[in-house]
Amino acid sequence: MKIVSSGSSKKISGDTRNNWVTMEFNTKCRFNCFRKQSHINTYIEGFRELERFGFDFGEFGFAGNHVHLQVNIPKRYSIRTAEILLKSYSARRIFEKHPGFRKRYPRGSFWSGYEHHESTGLIDFEKSANYCRSQQQRHEISVIDDCQLLLPN
Repeated sequence: MKIVSSGSSKKISGDTRNNWVTMEFNTKCRFNCFRKQSHINTYIEGFRELERFGFDFGEFGFAGNHVHLQVNIPKRYSIRTAEILLKSYSARRIFEKHPGFRKRYPRGSFWSGYEHHESTGLIDFEKSANYCRSQQQRHEISVIDDCQLLLPN
């Protein structure tokens, strides 16, 4: 799916379901786990694993101890089921790639029980995207870019 801008209105081409939802997930005990770029990339990979089930993603916004994301949920999943899938895939991915998180979360429960979601229609899609993009500025968070770059041959 691709987001197409036509003047002042937004269209989501090829999408007949329009189940866009803006969600917020918090870490358990509100630990600041989104301070390194490598961790943020791992969470995004975990969320993107669900694209094979029909999920589409818009913007992600990481702010220290919580994440905001736009997701288009397939009709066959309820909001609750989608939340469980998103949280479990991303938590599993972080524990696999960064084993040190097991020290902070020994029981394997990374996300808190709290979640917030609201429907994102075509009219306020861009407003929601801007809100997700601005999380680091809103919370005055600086992310450490610790990803290794490949050297040219």
